[in-house]
Amino acid sequence: MKVYGYVRVSTAEQANSGESLDTQKAKITGYAMMQGWTVTDIFVEAGVSGSIPLADRPEGARLLAAAGKGDMIITPKLDRMFRSASDALGTLEELKDQGTGLVMIDLGGDVTGNGISKLVFTILSAVAENERERIRERIRDVKRHLASQGIYGGGKVPFGYDVVDGRLVENAEQQAVLQKLKQGRDEGLSLRKIGEAHGMQAMTVKRILDRIERNPD
Repeated sequence: MKVYGYVRVSTAEQANSGESLDTQKAKITGYAMMQGWTVTDIFVEAGVSGSIPLADRPEGARLLAAAGKGDMIITPKLDRMFRSASDALGTLEELKDQGTGLVMIDLGGDVTGNGISKLVFTILSAVAENERERIRERIRDVKRHLASQGIYGGGKVPFGYDVVDGRLVENAEQQAVLQKLKQGRDEGLSLRKIGEAHGMQAMTVKRILDRIERNPD
């Protein structure tokens, strides 16, 4: 039996926190020693978001290619390997079908079995994905609120504005174009026709007009 470890951090900031790569490696090595196992290799995923499916990450793909029947994969925490419930459950079934074990140290053991660890794994995978979506929505809400107050909240600067001292300030030239875009829409012109009149792609016009509808001031 070969034993493989998998560790991940998404940013340099995380690398300096309690989830550093060295900390994760130590947990894997310690767990393996308690089981009487020797770790064959540890796959290190640095600077990669957990939202990317495991098989699409460079080291994740190498890990899945290396692990075979009778082998064991160890990772310190569920969120180091998965942030999507569908990715987690799909990968789990593939590993189970080929006879590869998957130990989540924070869940107490091999989650490919039929015990409580698998049940907890399934529940927490769904919870983790839901929480990620809630965080994204909160970020969007904050940015919308800041924009309504004329404060730049980061990201792409909306057409029609400039950022001056951290605040959104109307760009007179672009605001004039905005009015013409809205006028063209109100007159029933196609997005392509509106765009041609202002040197824009139809999709660019659509994106700008959609933003105006969401935030009509």
